[in-house]
Amino acid sequence: MNVLKSVIITCMLMSFSTAFAQNEKAAGKKKYDMKTYYLVFLKLCPNRNQDSVTVKKLQEGHMAHLSKMAETGKMDIAGPITADIDLRGICIYNVATKEEAEKLVNEDPMVKAGRLIAEILPFYSAKGATLR
Repeated sequence: MNVLKSVIITCMLMSFSTAFAQNEKAAGKKKYDMKTYYLVFLKLCPNRNQDSVTVKKLQEGHMAHLSKMAETGKMDIAGPITADIDLRGICIYNVATKEEAEKLVNEDPMVKAGRLIAEILPFYSAKGATLR
């Protein structure tokens, strides 16, 4: 699992680095402000014995939670992992502290129900960097 996380982080860093280098070239070596974001790895948790109706409601709540965070600017990117592994999704939270990221993660219905568990890592990048 650690190897997979390393590969994912490396790919994300390469994407941001490429965008950063392209922006720097286009802007004539403009100085960029750096910011700490929080990478959230959502992983399978052992409590997965809910019935299908409950799981459907939890998934709807999970998606509503992610949408609300995106709309309020607390999360910049999110998506599922499509491989059949314990890592189920990745989010990048745009919040001031790890404690705020933990609070938001713990409000997720899937985390509350014990279907997912989160690992949160600080991630340093150019402020406002985007994937292309």
